[in-house]
Amino acid sequence: MSPTKITQLTPEQEAIIPVYREKWQAIALSTEPIDHQKATEAVKVAYAALGQKEPDILFFDSPSQVITTIMLHRLEQPWWRQIGSIVWTDLKPSLWSLVWNRLWKQLSHQLSHQLSHQLEQHIWRNLWSDLWNQVANLLRNLVLQEAQRQVLSQKSIYIEKELEVLLNTCIQPELWACYGSRFDFCRSILNCACDRQKWSAFESLVTNCGWIFPNDRICYVCDRPTKLSFDSENRLHAEGEPALEFADGYSVYSFYGVRLPKKYGKLHPNQWQAKWVLEEGNSELRRILIQGIGYGRICQELEAQLLDSWQDYSLLKINNIIDWRDGEPIYLLKMTCPSTGFIHAMRVPPDTSSAREAIAWVNWGIDPEEFQTQT
Repeated sequence: MSPTKITQLTPEQEAIIPVYREKWQAIALSTEPIDHQKATEAVKVAYAALGQKEPDILFFDSPSQVITTIMLHRLEQPWWRQIGSIVWTDLKPSLWSLVWNRLWKQLSHQLSHQLSHQLEQHIWRNLWSDLWNQVANLLRNLVLQEAQRQVLSQKSIYIEKELEVLLNTCIQPELWACYGSRFDFCRSILNCACDRQKWSAFESLVTNCGWIFPNDRICYVCDRPTKLSFDSENRLHAEGEPALEFADGYSVYSFYGVRLPKKYGKLHPNQWQAKWVLEEGNSELRRILIQGIGYGRICQELEAQLLDSWQDYSLLKINNIIDWRDGEPIYLLKMTCPSTGFIHAMRVPPDTSSAREAIAWVNWGIDPEEFQTQT
């Protein structure tokens, strides 16, 4: 007779979900250098669990360093060896089978469908949103671009496919931690039974390693980033410095979750120049530049055209910047604080004909004189 499935969480169990979510998020986003001895033991345990021979273990400072090293080494081989290298004997499918087919299925079998879905919503998806969108996917794409920049100039028809294979077969702790949080909660809080050896192998890999590129003979293990910086909404963000950086200097600049080229990212937004908005062709980067510089400074530096004024308010038009969404020039309501002289500026519709109309639009249709009376 099969055991009764767990169908719902107690209030105490539900209340502790964030603890496990935060625990595994901290593991995935750790910037502590990995302990090579612990990482080596973790890899050995995982290979042993698969019945694989112990590999040579090589350590690198970043995923970019691993990819570039592997690809440049392969390009040094004769062309017939390059063709053969496309068969990258990775162990990720085997490791994933170890985790998913034998571990999670064992755990989920003890949960009702409704409860399994609930845990996915409250643990897995929340972590996936933060860890995948803000770190794992961004880093994966950047590593691919960096590798392409360094090795594709050699014009091998197999290189681009090789790069995709390597990145698709690596283990990213940011992703595996999403599953780890769910496994851990089921084991520790719901007392679900599972294979301790397989759980130990999984937990040890995610806890003690950075990115892993597993092969049947060699396992490439990366160190963690030395720096990760986020804003209050868990978006990668830093001003005037990298938001993500590795020990070898490989870094990512990001402003509220939007990746920046180095020419912008290395400078604090206070040092950004309004003329860059006119020169930048990428609409997303233009939006970020405007956000960082601020309409007030853009008005001053780009000499906005005065259309109308009312008391301390001015309606301005910036002819040099066209809104990328509707192709219209930018109209601004400029407000000057009489005590400090500080300038505020707010977008208003392009069909606004007067400063007074703009003020009413900003204040939800209330005429400025009526608004002053109410104030």
